[in-house]
Parts: sequence; C-alpha cells; structure tokens
Amino acid sequence: MHKILPASTSLKDFEKFLSSDYEIGLFLDVHIAQLKNIAALAKLHRKKMIYHLDLVQGLKNDEYGTEFICQEYKPLGVISTKSGVILKAKKKGVLAIQRMFLLDSYALEKSYSIIEKTKPDYVEVLPGVIPSMIQEIKDRTQTKIIAGGLIRTVEDAQLVLDAGAESITTSNKEIWDHFKGV
Repeated sequence: MHKILPASTSLKDFEKFLSSDYEIGLFLDVHIAQLKNIAALAKLHRKKMIYHLDLVQGLKNDEYGTEFICQEYKPLGVISTKSGVILKAKKKGVLAIQRMFLLDSYALEKSYSIIEKTKPDYVEVLPGVIPSMIQEIKDRTQTKIIAGGLIRTVEDAQLVLDAGAESITTSNKEIWDHFKGV
C-alpha cells in the first residue's frame, strides 16, 4: 500500500486523485447514486478504490449493503466501524479496514475487543495525529495501521509514518503532493 491514501470527499477531489500517480484512493462521503460513475471512472484510470461504507448515503452500512457494494462495484477495500461490515468484506475477499476512534481508554479497550473478533486486514486509527498510540495499537492488535484525521501538515504525516503507520488517509492535497511516488 502507498504511504498516502488520497481521500476524496467531493468529485473535485476525486478528479485530482484520478490525475495523480496514486493507484489507490478512498471515497469518504458519497451518495449511492454516484458510485456507479465513480467506479467506472476509477476503472478507466486504472485506480483501485476503498469506500467508507459508513459514509455512503442511501445505503445501510450492514452486511447486505456490504455484499451489494462488493458485488456491484468490486472495490479494493471497505472501511467501517461496524463489525458485521468488516466480517462480510473479509468473506467477499475485499480488504477490510476497521475504523477506530481514540476517544478515551474505555473506547480504546472496546475497539481492541472488536478488532480481536473481526481480525481486519488493517485498522484505521482516528485521530491519526497521535503518534505515540500508533505503535501501541499496532503491537496490541498485530494488524497494520492506517492513520487518518487531524493530520494537517507534511510534518504531522511524517511523524505518524515514523511511528509505524503503514499509510495515511488524507484529503490534504499538500500532503498528497509531498509524498507522491512514495
């Protein structure tokens, strides 16, 4: 996986991703009616997509919605906070990325418990701007880490990568441009 995973929240962001050297991108906030065109454009440009299923408007983020997305749009992967989505994605042979939020110690322990059950391919940690937590989560879950959220500068991104994150999800074009080709 690339060090940077460009995240699109609009068609304008997506167009910039399509013209970039990045092979893998995320779409975070999209209406289900747009997915057909997004998937077709991605395929045309030889891009692989990861969809955040919790943020697909007009689709229930459950096992049935996951099965539909996996069969209809054949994404590289999906992101979700929902255990059922992660388990269904794994059954469908799609990269399963469990999103966890670093709110407090209780939320952290609860996330560890969920990750132990779902065994996702990756864990996306938010906010990812807490480098000291990256290695702890990586060690505890024995899972590759993707960091996202509040990574605002190239320096923030480098600190997170140096702390052990495999990749960073970001919509920040300055970070995309800085790390292109890496």
